[in-house]
Amino acid sequence: MQPSSKILSLIVLVLMGTELTQVLPVNPEESWQVYSSAQDSEGRCVCTVVAPQQSMCSRDARTKQLRQLLEKVQNMTQSIQVLDQRTQRDLQYVEKMEVQLRGLETKFRQVEENHKQNIAKQYKAIKSKMEELRPLIPVLEEYKADAKLVLQFKEEVQNLTSVLSELQEEMGAYDYEELHNRVSGLEERLRACMQKLACGKLTGISEPVTIKTSGSRFGSWMTDPAAPEGDTRVWYMDGYHNNRFVREYKSMADFMTTDNFTSHRLPHPWSGTGQVVYNGSIYFNKFQSHIIIKFDFKTSAISKARQLDNAGFNNMYHYAWGGHSDIDLMVDEGGLWAVYATNQNAGNIVISKLNPSTLQIIKSWTTNHPKRSAGEAFMICGTLYVTNGYSGGTKVYYAYSTNSSTYEYIDIAFQNKYSHISMLDYNPRDRALYAWNNGHQVLYNVTLFHVISSQEL
Repeated sequence: MQPSSKILSLIVLVLMGTELTQVLPVNPEESWQVYSSAQDSEGRCVCTVVAPQQSMCSRDARTKQLRQLLEKVQNMTQSIQVLDQRTQRDLQYVEKMEVQLRGLETKFRQVEENHKQNIAKQYKAIKSKMEELRPLIPVLEEYKADAKLVLQFKEEVQNLTSVLSELQEEMGAYDYEELHNRVSGLEERLRACMQKLACGKLTGISEPVTIKTSGSRFGSWMTDPAAPEGDTRVWYMDGYHNNRFVREYKSMADFMTTDNFTSHRLPHPWSGTGQVVYNGSIYFNKFQSHIIIKFDFKTSAISKARQLDNAGFNNMYHYAWGGHSDIDLMVDEGGLWAVYATNQNAGNIVISKLNPSTLQIIKSWTTNHPKRSAGEAFMICGTLYVTNGYSGGTKVYYAYSTNSSTYEYIDIAFQNKYSHISMLDYNPRDRALYAWNNGHQVLYNVTLFHVISSQEL
């Protein structure tokens, strides 16, 4: 594959949630690194980029790596040749036995047709020999299949050897300093590309993974998407009203396998299941009010409280399942959001971007979707996604983009395993949906689609 300086006019990448993970080699200093590979909706390969680490650009390291790889392939070729010889030898033996077996079968049938002409002893001896040879038939079939497999291995190794040899010749034909510059430039462009790939359009939701079964029918649970490295605490809030105790589990493993937790008492009970933990604080709707409270876990005190003007509360504009779910707080790649409804917007959903420090509204968008008709909703990359229900068969069918102030009707399958969703939130760090499903704490991975033109790189 000849190096090329042409710039692709379009790169299409599909990012997946957990199933969205970059896979690195065991030792990146001595291997190749796959940055991205994807297919479009018609199955065409759109972009595959392979680049070595900068430290691999020295003449000695690269040549040594290719030489070692060629030696491994040559060793594998020799092993396969030995296996091939043994397989062919065994196959010839079994084929001879097959001829004998078929001959015995013919004789046996003759004996059975005219057994009066043979004494009982000869008849039994032939039949016994026949029974001994009969198990060789399936063995013969297995040897035939093994022989085909070995032939395939030989062809693949020959192809690999040819490709590696050509690659070695090409590497020797180019100035290593020039190659180093090319790789460095490509790495820089790829890093910029990957940063832009933090966001995308939702195209799929995985099957649910049940993490735990606990609590009542309604509740919420979450992790902090802005937590520092190593902070994997899980936050758990049972019920949708008249409760002010938040459980803190040290890790997801503790949450799954134990009942050891620290309890935090909030200064006010919460309303609904739209709470969110973000950057060390919990944001929640104060019960029977349209006040949003920011509570700092470190100081165990309210750091900010602000009224969300005109927002319905106390079951005025709840989700379809009820539960005082008038105000739903969310976090995505862009920050903190509030989703609610107002009389001024005729009970339709309003989306407001909030300043996480002051809780002031930065900007609001009014949609045409009635909040009471929504099963649940979540934000991904500035787009609000709404489900068509909360029980039974469910799908994501409405999306409103705050980036373009437009909406569309979509059809994304969403498995409602336990038949009653009372909380559904997206975590941008995990790239996963957290759900409370009829007393079960459930996770879903998501698939995001993103298009980047060459001008963006």
